[in-house]
Amino acid sequence: MSDENTRGNAPAAGRTQSSQTPYGTGPGYRTGTGRGTTRRKEADRPRALTRLALVDLAALVVMLGAVAIGFGPVWGSLGYLQPTIGGVVVGLGIAWLGAWRRFPAVVVTALAVLAYLLFGGALALPHTTIFGVVPTLDTLRELLLASVEGWKQFVTTVPPMRSFPDLGVVPFLLMLIVALVAGTIAWRAKHAVWAVVPVVVSLVGVILLGTVNEALPVVQGLVIAIVALLWGGVRVMEARVGTHSISTESSREATRRLRWYRVRTGATILAVAALAAGFTAPILMPSGQDRVVLRDAIVPPFDVHQFTSPLVAFRHYAKDVREEEILTVSAYPEGARIRIATLDQYDGVVYDATGKGGDTGVYTRVGEEIATTDKGTPIPIQVDILNYSGVWVPEIGNLTGLQFKGSDAEAQIDGAYYNTDTSTALTTAGLGPGDSYTLHTLVKEQPDEETLLQGTIMDKNLPETDPSVMPPGLAGKATQFMGTTTNPAEKLFLMRDALQDSGVFSSGLADQTPSRPGHSAERVNTLVAEEKMVGDDEQFAVALALMARQAGIPARVVMGFYPDKDSDYVEGEPWTVLGSDVHAWIEVPFEGYGWVPIDAVPDEQPQIQPLPQSRQEPKPPVLQDPEPPEEPDQAKAGSVEDDEQDEAENDPFDWGLLGMILLAVGIPLLVILGPIVAILAYKARRRTARRTAEQPADRISGGWHEVVDVVTDLGTVVPLGATRRESAGVIAGERQAPSSLMLAHRADASVFGQGEPSPADVDSFWLEVDELVGGLRSSVNKRQRIIAALSLRSVWARMGGGRGVLAMIGELGSRRKKESR
Repeated sequence: MSDENTRGNAPAAGRTQSSQTPYGTGPGYRTGTGRGTTRRKEADRPRALTRLALVDLAALVVMLGAVAIGFGPVWGSLGYLQPTIGGVVVGLGIAWLGAWRRFPAVVVTALAVLAYLLFGGALALPHTTIFGVVPTLDTLRELLLASVEGWKQFVTTVPPMRSFPDLGVVPFLLMLIVALVAGTIAWRAKHAVWAVVPVVVSLVGVILLGTVNEALPVVQGLVIAIVALLWGGVRVMEARVGTHSISTESSREATRRLRWYRVRTGATILAVAALAAGFTAPILMPSGQDRVVLRDAIVPPFDVHQFTSPLVAFRHYAKDVREEEILTVSAYPEGARIRIATLDQYDGVVYDATGKGGDTGVYTRVGEEIATTDKGTPIPIQVDILNYSGVWVPEIGNLTGLQFKGSDAEAQIDGAYYNTDTSTALTTAGLGPGDSYTLHTLVKEQPDEETLLQGTIMDKNLPETDPSVMPPGLAGKATQFMGTTTNPAEKLFLMRDALQDSGVFSSGLADQTPSRPGHSAERVNTLVAEEKMVGDDEQFAVALALMARQAGIPARVVMGFYPDKDSDYVEGEPWTVLGSDVHAWIEVPFEGYGWVPIDAVPDEQPQIQPLPQSRQEPKPPVLQDPEPPEEPDQAKAGSVEDDEQDEAENDPFDWGLLGMILLAVGIPLLVILGPIVAILAYKARRRTARRTAEQPADRISGGWHEVVDVVTDLGTVVPLGATRRESAGVIAGERQAPSSLMLAHRADASVFGQGEPSPADVDSFWLEVDELVGGLRSSVNKRQRIIAALSLRSVWARMGGGRGVLAMIGELGSRRKKESR
């Protein structure tokens, strides 16, 4: 038998060569493919230790660098370089180590998880570490949570991401995984060019995680394509050169010249092709089409309905606190409006904000900077809260930045959400007297009415209103106001003019006509049913919006502040907003201008018959907080502690938190322990199947297969086509186990002899198998025994060996037949 084998192992040092060489070609050489092709002895070294590994490394670094550039637009600064470069370095380092030491997949996976936890803090979460390097418990917790939840937060947060340093875990983890997979394929797989696949997949992933603003798509694609083609050509050429069995100085010199010639030629051709593609791509690529990104398709799980519509409190500002100072605005832009909230859904009771996506937008987390596609130079505006409270953030124009100040600033920015489609901001931490913040905003000049009458109203997809909750008299009134005109813009202004001309402005003050608050369907129906419609901005804005919606014109209601003719505002000075400056209006989308504000406020008219001064007009109902529960009687005071104890005992268990903890801990454990348990379980089942085979002869054969598999997992390559005695010769020579020869003879005698082996013979044979296996395992150290127990060499060898994945899959169904006699 030859010292060489079809598994690709070189002969062991000091071994003598047998006279028969059915599996090799001679000493000093090895078979590279199992088909008789010879390679130089240098090929025994892992590729990771050769000079060509540097070529693989350079190609991977360039391609992964091209991928990492894609994080630039979504990050908004160069801060993404640290986590992305760190992920590439860590991933390639682990891949190289695994290729050098030839670690099994489970060990490489465990090293990757360990490196993620050790280096993730310094590279992605330095603010949670000690001295920016040593991870803390907070670091580990954030890393584990971010590996599960970070992806969702990344695509549901408004860029730039530099405002959210915790999200640096996402590019770090993504590049680590991609570099690990690509490096492992490049340094360990037969066809290393398959490493380009994870690189391309990661490029698509970065695009999906990014924004519609691309980085350098043409450059990225060309770099990856050119480097992949050059690298693939080099690998193919090296594979061909490596098959030569004779190497002389002249042949090596000729090989070097051939290499450089092919590299230069290929690089020149690809460079010319790249220049041509660079010039023609902008012409051939479709224009005007935004690329698809996940943040535009995924609606974040933020329910804005948990907050009350600010329009409910309109009469509170207009009447109860009309003389009180609400907030102060510095550098107030002339003609601008302060927006509290944009409301786009009516349910018959209240006009509310939705944020369900589409033309209603979504409320996404924002930081101190907010990305926008609008052009212009943002202006800073400082807002100081005086007598305002709530989650809705009064703002102006389209925000590009939001910076809170004060003791609650950190909580307020952590809970800040912004809807770019409706220009509405809120903070779950809430605002109150003493708070202040700075807006960075773009304010557009609004067109006049004559321009709008000549304009085109755009079609928008707003939430539908159930016809059953609409005011019953509104449709007829709208038809009466519009007349026979068919132009949507003319319809809108005809309805607006009719409401103003037929209306009487009143917020229910003592010197005004009585007017009820609210904007329910009943209140709006009462408004339009009267000959003289009495109400204020709240009722008229809702009535006009609903009329426009019934006429097919998209409209939404906005509540906020702006100075009117009675305001104390002085141009060029800070504006102190009073409660009386509150207003409501509608917005309609016009082509070329976007959403344009339209007012529907009638003139104020004095009451025809004023009430006597001695008579007090009853105040209209205002939404009040529920009355607090009455204090318990003195006699029951002693039961307060018992009640509190009962409430504490009845508090529901936070199953959601428990589930999050189990996910954060369980997923890494599953990634590490899952493959280990699966491998051990498979090998235990394989042994049991062999030991309990139906035929006694198959049990004997199974015992010998068990010996061969254990030896294979320990690192000794046994030829696939070898007989039991030839295999035993390999085992005896390389593992110093002469008993394997006797066991092989006994197996042949039992299998090919006359009659079936008896159960006693089978039991005795398996006892010898266990003794031989135990001796083989005891001959190596503990570390090698663990690696052998988790090794998949024997599984791979019996599922097709070096014949490829297709052969492995094709033989899955017939594996047990192969293990027969």
